Amino acid sequence: MTILPRLRAVSYLAPNYFGFYQETTAYLGRVLGLETQLHQGEYDPLVDPLLLQDQIDLVFICGLPLIRYCQVVSDQLQTLVAPVMQLSRYYNRPIYFADIIVNADSDIRAFAHLAGKIFCYNESASNSGYNLLRNQLVQQRYPLNFFGKTIQSGSHQCSIRWVVEGLADCAAIDSVVLEQELHDFPELSQHLRVIEVLGPSPMPPLVVAQRLGVSSIRQMQSALLQPDGKLQRAMEQVRVKRFAKVELEDYTVLVKSDDLKYSDRQKTDLSI
Repeated sequence: MTILPRLRAVSYLAPNYFGFYQETTAYLGRVLGLETQLHQGEYDPLVDPLLLQDQIDLVFICGLPLIRYCQVVSDQLQTLVAPVMQLSRYYNRPIYFADIIVNADSDIRAFAHLAGKIFCYNESASNSGYNLLRNQLVQQRYPLNFFGKTIQSGSHQCSIRWVVEGLADCAAIDSVVLEQELHDFPELSQHLRVIEVLGPSPMPPLVVAQRLGVSSIRQMQSALLQPDGKLQRAMEQVRVKRFAKVELEDYTVLVKSDDLKYSDRQKTDLSI
C-alpha cells in the first residue's frame, strides 16, 4: 500500500457538482485518516500530466474518457462506485441520459427538426454532449451534414446558456447536470424544452489509483456504500439516493458505441 500525506483528487466532471465531490473526497479522507485535496481538472484526462504520472489518488470522471484512458494506460485505475440518483427516471440504477434541449420559444418539436440547425456541444470527448448524439445520427442514418453548424462551448453549463440566449439551436446535456443547473437557476426552466432523451448510459464513476492497495480500496468502497450522516446530507442536497458498486467492464459499452460507423471507411464527425 502507498502511504500518502493527503488524498489527492481531481474532477473532470461538470463544476456544478464540485461541492458534492468535495464532500465525498473529505468523507474518504476521514475514513482513511488523511487530509484531502480536490481540484477541477484543467486538461483532458488523456493528456493530464498529473494523471499520466500516477499522481492522482481519486478521479471523478465520465465513463467514455475513462475507458479511452485505460486502453492507453492499463492497470492504473480501478472503479469504486457511481451515484444513483433519486428521480424515478433513473430506476434506482447508476445511469444517466443525454437530454436534447432547445429554446422553449423554438418551433423545434422533434429530433428530425434539428436538420440544418446550430448544434453546440461541450467537448468532443463527452459521452452525453457529443458521443450519444453522434450515435443517434448513425443509427437513424441521418446525413453527415445533418446540422447546419456545430460549435464547441467548452462546458454543459455554457451550452445551456447558449441555447437560452439563442446562440445555438440545440445541445445534448448530461441529464444530471441539467437537473442540477435548473435547480440552481430555476429561471432557466422557462426558456428550455427537452425534445429527445438519449441513453441510458452508465453513470460517471469515482475511480481510484490501484497503487493505494486492495485494503484501502475496499475500505473506501465499503464506506461509500454505507455513508455517514454528513455525507448522506450532502447526497440529499444533490438528489443522490445512494452509491452503487460498478466495474470497469460496465463502461465498455461506451467504447462499442463510440466505434459505430456510417461506413467501413468513414467515422461520423459532427464537426463541419
